[in-house]
Amino acid sequence: MSDRCYENVVGLQVTDEEGYRRYREAMTPLLEACGGGFRYDFRVAEVLRSETDAPINRVFLIHFPSVAAKEAFFADPRYLEARAAHFVPSVGAVTILAEYER
Repeated sequence: MSDRCYENVVGLQVTDEEGYRRYREAMTPLLEACGGGFRYDFRVAEVLRSETDAPINRVFLIHFPSVAAKEAFFADPRYLEARAAHFVPSVGAVTILAEYER
């Protein structure tokens, strides 16, 4: 990873671990091909404070070399296919906790 990158910290409510595993399996090669990746990934046992009513049981930090790379990744038809097939049926809520360039 280069010194400069764009990062998102995301909280999810994963409702189907197997479906979410298939999603990650399908999208990770695409993410890595655009220069992105995961820096941290946690299963959350208990949320003590939250500014949203959306449940969170998974938190991760995903990074990209730039905002343009992030936008291209999320617009890629192969990503959109993996998202529709695996992410949508296995995730009940998404909360963007932070977005920043470092």
